[in-house]
Amino acid sequence: MKTGELSRLSELGVATVYEASGREGLIDIPLIQLLPGSRAAGPARTVLCGQDDNLMVHAVIEQIQPGEVLVLTMPEPAPVALVGELLVTQVKVRGAAGILVDAAVRDVEELVKLGLSVWTRFIRVKGATKTKVGKLNVPVSVGGTRISLGDIVVLDADGGVCVKRERAEEVLKASEARFEKETRLREKLAVGEISYNLHGLREVVEKDRRNS
Repeated sequence: MKTGELSRLSELGVATVYEASGREGLIDIPLIQLLPGSRAAGPARTVLCGQDDNLMVHAVIEQIQPGEVLVLTMPEPAPVALVGELLVTQVKVRGAAGILVDAAVRDVEELVKLGLSVWTRFIRVKGATKTKVGKLNVPVSVGGTRISLGDIVVLDADGGVCVKRERAEEVLKASEARFEKETRLREKLAVGEISYNLHGLREVVEKDRRNS
C-alpha cells in the first residue's frame, strides 16, 4: 500500500477497519498504549524470539524499513522485557511506524520521551537473555491472529487489527464506505433520532415478544 493509504487506515482506526474487514484479524489481547492518542498502520516486520530472549530483536534492526510496524513475539507470551530505551531508539532511527510487543517493555518514561508509538501486553523490568536463536520474517500469532510479513497492522487506543496484505485495498475501500455511513448516522443521532429505530432493532424486540 502507498503511504497515504496507510495513513488513511490509521485515521479510520482499528474499530472501523475491523468491522469493515468482516470482523477478521482482531488482535484479541489487552494492549497497553504507551503514547496516549497515538496511531499506527504499516506492513508488519515479524520477529519470533526464543522464549524469554531478545537476541532476534537485535538481529532484526538492520532489516526494518521506514513505515513498518515491528511485531515482537515469543513462543509463549510472558512478562519479560523484549525492548527498552536502547532498542527502541534503534527502531525509531530506522523509521518504523510503531512497535507491537506480545511480551513486556521497560524504561517506559524514556520510551514516552522517544515518541515512537508502542503497544505492549505487559510492562515489566525483568530482563531477557540473548542466547536463543529465533526466527525473523515468519508468520507469528498475536491474540489469536496470524500475522505474516507484510500484512498491514493497524493500532490505536482500541487495540490492534491485522489486515492480510492481499485484502488491504479491499478493506480500505470498505472502511471508507463504513466511515461515510457512520457519518450520516451520526448526523441523525445528533438531532435526536435513535439507533433503536434506525437499525430496525425495535422490530426485533417486538417480534420476539409476539412470538413468546
